[in-house]
Amino acid sequence: MTPHQFGRRLLVTALPGGDQRRVGRARDGGEGLGGRHARDGRRGRYGEIKATMAVKAPLPRVPPLHTFQIRTIVRTMRPYDERLDRFLSRAAKVFADQGYHSTTMRDLAAATGMSLAGMYYYVRGKEELLHRIQERCFTRVLAGAERALEGVGRGHADPVERLQTFIRHHVTFFAANLAEMKVLSHEANSLTGERQRKVNAIKRRYVDLLEGLLRDVAPDEPAVERSAAAYALFGMMNWIYNWYDPAGEIDPDRLAGLIARVFIGGFADARSPSPVHGG
Repeated sequence: MTPHQFGRRLLVTALPGGDQRRVGRARDGGEGLGGRHARDGRRGRYGEIKATMAVKAPLPRVPPLHTFQIRTIVRTMRPYDERLDRFLSRAAKVFADQGYHSTTMRDLAAATGMSLAGMYYYVRGKEELLHRIQERCFTRVLAGAERALEGVGRGHADPVERLQTFIRHHVTFFAANLAEMKVLSHEANSLTGERQRKVNAIKRRYVDLLEGLLRDVAPDEPAVERSAAAYALFGMMNWIYNWYDPAGEIDPDRLAGLIARVFIGGFADARSPSPVHGG
């Protein structure tokens, strides 16, 4: 392959997902490479690019690159995509309302206002869309919790205060993302293969983070009971999608404080077993 041929191929393939896609004006109204110039009538740097991918003007010659270099270039060409973020948020609402298995790609197109071609630019199908929603949500809540805990510190910080910080972040995050919370809860087993493995790995890190905080609060507690306590706390926090209205009388911060008091008080009492009296 000549450098000229490689330059043409790189422009075609260096797009999210690695698929060969048009670099002119997108079907759903977006703009690809050269789209701005096509709109105002001026020729782009590489000349007019037709929908058939036939390039009139020759592309500049570029030296050959190794595969790992191409991947690096593609990664650096992927800034935060506001359109994708909006699409994933709207798709999560559709899955939450209709259920993942009952939703078609056409349903998603109608609800999100994006064409099928526009959706397939970002995902290859419905399961990949669900994977991106789950991966995005778990990645964000994990990163946010880690940042929040960095602000509290670990050395001489009060372990209970750190646990309260985790609870506050989790509750306020999902109070703003209730549809995503419902999807994460209801469709936890809808992913398959490598997609499920990747999401489960992020979830495991998040659970480990909470269990570590509980260990700091109650270092003598058996590990199995700390693990059970962690999932009990997640149950309290995650169930809010079923009844909580952020616009109601209790704002997210107040709700987070309430859950923290109920759990931490109960968890502290559980460390000193007391007889349970039957009625």
